[in-house]
Amino acid sequence: MATPLSAMGCGRVGDRGVSVTDDTGPAGLHELGWDSLREAEFEPLSARGLVPARVIRTSRGTVLLATGDGVVRAKIAAALSKASSGPQDLPAVGDWVAARLPTGDDVPLVEAVLLRTSAITRGDPGKTSEVQVLAANIDTVFVVHPIDELPNVRRIERELSVAWDSGAVPVVVLTKRDLSADTEAASAAVQAVSPGTDVIVTDARAGAGIEPMLDHISGHRTAVLVGPSGAGKSTLLNSLAGEALQATREVRVSDGKGRHTTVSRQLFRLPGGGLLIDTPGLRAFGLTGSQEGIASAFPDVDGLAEGCRFRDCTHRDEPGCAVAAAVEAGTLSAARVASYHKLIGEAKDATEKAAVRHREQEVRISKARKSLKDEYKRHGRA
Repeated sequence: MATPLSAMGCGRVGDRGVSVTDDTGPAGLHELGWDSLREAEFEPLSARGLVPARVIRTSRGTVLLATGDGVVRAKIAAALSKASSGPQDLPAVGDWVAARLPTGDDVPLVEAVLLRTSAITRGDPGKTSEVQVLAANIDTVFVVHPIDELPNVRRIERELSVAWDSGAVPVVVLTKRDLSADTEAASAAVQAVSPGTDVIVTDARAGAGIEPMLDHISGHRTAVLVGPSGAGKSTLLNSLAGEALQATREVRVSDGKGRHTTVSRQLFRLPGGGLLIDTPGLRAFGLTGSQEGIASAFPDVDGLAEGCRFRDCTHRDEPGCAVAAAVEAGTLSAARVASYHKLIGEAKDATEKAAVRHREQEVRISKARKSLKDEYKRHGRA
């Protein structure tokens, strides 16, 4: 049976956290993905009396942690909050952290976040340059998309760009095969925009396509499910787990759109030893400024670019452009190239937003220092 980690090792839940009992604690840290490299990294923190833990859920300034002895609810230490440059520096689901677990009624605190080996992030779709970490320390990103209607290949290209940029390996998972009018055509359309990426077609309710997914997260590896609302992510989780861990709902009959069932990101341990993070559906998936993931998601475009006459070719109207020549010859889709241009443009915009935000932060810090210096002078302490 699968284990919803948030339900393990929990005694009374109150304002001061979750009590932990040894006999109901979760599996050891190894079964949560802990290894010798993490152990070596943690040695200096261990000397300070801190213990390692993995974040299994976050909620309103608190985090639910799985430790070697049980599950506790902790707060983020003030020093960690002050040192962070933004939300991306604070604990996210999947993070390994250093926690202080006091005895008695004192509140457990997260004092440090260990180095992330990978993280899937999204940019703020608004005007800010904030970056949101959806899941950390993941090995596989399952890009989930339903095929009960024609697949949205442009969205899949976007999500693959973000997934490749995470440092994990993306896998496209097509759901609702039983409702597809033409499964082969839908799969072919997705494979055409997913070169170099495994594409798995599933019918989660019937258990079809589940084994190939499990192969990607065996041996205490961690995967995350990302995709739009109504794509069937929670149904996949339940099928992978062999039991109902997450509630599911049908899409609206009025417009066929998905409805949010999963409301928070959460880490689950599966029967075969793998770990899976379920996430709410996202309407917007903004880029964060990196173009490396886009290059990995568009290897056909990127490969052709090497044959362009000019090294800085933008693949629009320059002479000797190999990409434009492939479009004209019909060997490369014009729509795919347009999607590539759009994503590159968004990544550049995100980089510019981040630069503006950084300059604004420097101005605020400079003003704060000047104000403090003036205050010292007024009191004769210059």
